[in-house]
Amino acid sequence: NPDAAFIEGDVLDKEKLKAAVLDADVVYHEAAMVGVGQSMYEIARYMDANAIGTSHLLDILVNEEHDVKKLVVAASMSSYGEGAYVDADGNPYAFHMRPEAQLSAKQFEPVDAKGGKLTAVPTSEEKLQDCNSIYAISKKVQEDMVLNIGRSYGIPSVALRYFNAIGPRQSLSNPYTGVAAIFMSRIKNGNRPTIFEDGLQTRDFVSVHDIVQANVLAMEGHGADYESVNVGTGKPTSILKVAQVIAQLYGSDVIPEVTSRFRKGDIRHCYADISKIQRLLGFEPKVSFTDAMKEIIAWSDTVEANDTVDEATAELEKKGLIV
Repeated sequence: NPDAAFIEGDVLDKEKLKAAVLDADVVYHEAAMVGVGQSMYEIARYMDANAIGTSHLLDILVNEEHDVKKLVVAASMSSYGEGAYVDADGNPYAFHMRPEAQLSAKQFEPVDAKGGKLTAVPTSEEKLQDCNSIYAISKKVQEDMVLNIGRSYGIPSVALRYFNAIGPRQSLSNPYTGVAAIFMSRIKNGNRPTIFEDGLQTRDFVSVHDIVQANVLAMEGHGADYESVNVGTGKPTSILKVAQVIAQLYGSDVIPEVTSRFRKGDIRHCYADISKIQRLLGFEPKVSFTDAMKEIIAWSDTVEANDTVDEATAELEKKGLIV
């Protein structure tokens, strides 16, 4: 956009941050280090960027003269930990984390305390945030700080809890970015996508265009002021299906490698209940999973993809985070 001013900087650089913020009417705080696995061994780096960086922004809004009338923060579904479940009788069941012994036995589906089957259901904003990684903790801290300062100082603030974002301009060379981009990079380089567990774990993949829609609605409306709302599609998609769809759309005969290994802290299922954002802001997801994948694949043909997944996996193995 030729009308946009670009400032290259770091949220830890308070003076540059101040220059970007003081003349703004609306602040979208999207800046963060992203990487669940990497956050477990680069703890200070993630907390510096995500928590301390956010504190710098809020310091400016509290202590400087400015014209900011709305603050929107990119929160994350990762702060939920596992998604919502019901037991065999259809009753809500508060599930925390799968025991390592169960995962080592290749029993990947969550069960209740008696070993009974649990079924994943849409995860609402009422679910307890039960963070399973430093990244998730840092995103929860961002959300909590923004809403706390917003309420205290009368700055209308909204936390948009993004589910799994997909779309053009997502890095194809960052092995810690979204799974769709990682799989795309693997296939473009003639390598098999690596899938942990059995591939049947599910996530809610939402197009960047629908995320933009949510951001605009949060800016223009006041229904979600001082609230946290999910941004997703409300539809679960398995990780195995993601890899299969990408290979199909690329016309590739590469077959995903389902390893039956697991990463410590990984969740099994989580997809969004979007009824709150629909009610408060009129949000409706417009881009299907397949259309979103077609768009990112078309875009991927215009950029280079450096596959460094093996190196990232080796680092997680070295730290004992992959079993």
